[in-house]
Amino acid sequence: MTGTRRTVAVLFLLPAFVLLGALVVYPIGYSLVRSFYDQSGDGFAGLDNYQALFTDDGIRTALKNNIVWVVFAPTVATALGLVFAVLTERVRWGTAFKLVVFMPMAISMLAAGIIFRLVYDQDPDKGIANAVWVGVHDTFAESSAFPKAHPGRDSPLEAAGGGAFVTKEPVRAGRPVVLPLVGVAPDLLPDGAEPAAAAQPEDGRVTGTTWQDFTRGKGVGTLGGVDAGELGYPGMRIEAVRDGAVVAATEAAGDGTFTLPAAADGALLRLPADNFEEPYNGLDWLGPALVTPAVIGSYVWMWAGFAMVLIAAGLAGIPRELLEAARVDGASEWQVFRRVTVPLLAPVLAVVAVTLMINVLKIFDLVFIIAPGSSQDDANVLALELYRKGFAEDQPGVASAISVFLLLLVIPVMWFNVRRLRREVRR
Repeated sequence: MTGTRRTVAVLFLLPAFVLLGALVVYPIGYSLVRSFYDQSGDGFAGLDNYQALFTDDGIRTALKNNIVWVVFAPTVATALGLVFAVLTERVRWGTAFKLVVFMPMAISMLAAGIIFRLVYDQDPDKGIANAVWVGVHDTFAESSAFPKAHPGRDSPLEAAGGGAFVTKEPVRAGRPVVLPLVGVAPDLLPDGAEPAAAAQPEDGRVTGTTWQDFTRGKGVGTLGGVDAGELGYPGMRIEAVRDGAVVAATEAAGDGTFTLPAAADGALLRLPADNFEEPYNGLDWLGPALVTPAVIGSYVWMWAGFAMVLIAAGLAGIPRELLEAARVDGASEWQVFRRVTVPLLAPVLAVVAVTLMINVLKIFDLVFIIAPGSSQDDANVLALELYRKGFAEDQPGVASAISVFLLLLVIPVMWFNVRRLRREVRR
């Protein structure tokens, strides 16, 4: 290359070199130097800031969570992308499905974080995750209809411990028992609730009524007495207990009336705690135990489409003759997938997995937005801890050390990717 051509080449590359130096080289160099100085930036701290990486509880939690992210997020996203790419080849509406799965990539991390903050809301009426979870739970385990019911003033019932209530005196056959309760709004009673009725005495049996002893708009009516307009507690379980053992049990009818056999004579009547359990509200998705898996789930929702598109492109380049030859040789579809498709897609799967690994090492937005303040420490990652140390806690030296450490984590993964790409080019 002549001197003139070399000069022209340098002039063309100069803007790129200036931008690269200003936006990449200088920040990296400054962070490296700053990581050896104290909080003020005037005193040399040596390796103290790097020592904090392994002694500070917040940074250690962030490092542990980053390991979880690197292991699970790329693996799950790549696996889902592979499954989606293979299956969409076999359906007529595969293009539409790919469009829907890839669409989250068009959403910013900020918007996705806000969306999933609502998805994981604890209230089943707001958060779709708990709405589905509670719906499935209540399908197999019916919740109590009287979660806030309790005895009122001058009630014949008293607390028995554990949320149950028991009569103060033993009951007798032929003498109707009243078990008045309050605390449940009439419009929240079960659909089978009917106007309460006073129980009639029966020889040799214990009869009674359990009902909502409150009349809306008319005060409390007759305290301890069944009034018009008051509703029974249908399905309320009543147990007859003698010497700590249940000798008889029944459930109240729609009007609150119930009947127990002669074995209940002289026993105490107990309303077990199962009658008053609070309704199931689902999982605490954003609590300390589940916040990291929940945030990883939102990340997978965004990036599974990216993995699917790249894998589908690789899948389109596989010679169909190889797949057909395997089928002709008697291989099942699972064997074709496992022994032919996946090995041929290995280079593409490696690209996707490595790209996602680099991406999750720098994850910040989703954790910062989705994890509430009460559990953000448990969901902490290195990028978020870098932000907190640098801006919230005013420790720029430690923040710089974290940034250098993150760079050291990313470099081996990038080096592996570059080497793999060079091998592909040589082929």
